[in-house]
Amino acid sequence: MTAFNYSLFAQGGPVMWLLVAVGFVALVVFVERALYLHRGQIRSTEFLNGIKNLLQRDRLMEALTLCEETPGPVAAVVKAGLRHASDDEQGMRFAVQEAALTEIPTLERRIGALAAIAQIAPLLGLLGTLLGMIKTFWLFNQSGNYATPAVLSGGVWEALLTAAAGIAIAIPVHLARHFLHGRVRALVHDMEWVGNELMRYLLREHRNGAGAGKNDHPPA
Repeated sequence: MTAFNYSLFAQGGPVMWLLVAVGFVALVVFVERALYLHRGQIRSTEFLNGIKNLLQRDRLMEALTLCEETPGPVAAVVKAGLRHASDDEQGMRFAVQEAALTEIPTLERRIGALAAIAQIAPLLGLLGTLLGMIKTFWLFNQSGNYATPAVLSGGVWEALLTAAAGIAIAIPVHLARHFLHGRVRALVHDMEWVGNELMRYLLREHRNGAGAGKNDHPPA
C-alpha cells in the first residue's frame, strides 16, 4: 500500500512537491498561531476582578506586577490603563486604545500567509493540470498513430492528481484561517470589554472610594 501511494504521488509530477511544501508551511503556521492565541486567552472576568481587589487595597504595584506576569493582550491593555490611572478620562482612554492597537497586529501576524496559501494551492493544482495536459498532447504527437492509453495515462494522471491535491490543501487551510480569525476576534472583544470595564472602575469607583477614604480621616 505504501509503494502504491508513493507511486501515485510520483505520477503527480514536480508540482506535487510544491504542493507538499506549501501544505507543510500552512501546517506550521497554523500550529504556531493556534498555540500563541491559546496562550493569550485568559479568563478576563477573573483577571479583572483580581486587579480590582488589589486596587481596593491600594496595591497598584502588585496589580502592575500581575499584569506583567500574565501573558496575552488583555493583560497588556490593563497594564496600560493602570499606568495612566491618575490621568483624566481622555488620557486614559488614549493609553488603553493605543495598547490595544499595538496588540492587534501581533495577534493577526502570519494569518495572512494562510489566506495566500489557500489561494495559491488551487493555482498550483491548475498549473499541474495544464502541465499534465501538455504532456499528454506531446506524447500523443510523438507516438503518432501508435499512441496507446498506457502512454497517454501519465499526463492524465498528473493533471488529475495535482488538481485534486491543490483543492485538498486549500480547503483545510481556508478552515484554519477562519478558525484563527475567530480566536483573534474573541481576544479583541476581551480587550475592548476589559478596557472599558477598567476605565469605568478607575474613573467612577476607585477614585471616588479613594476620595471618600481621605475625607473619613480628620485633619492632623
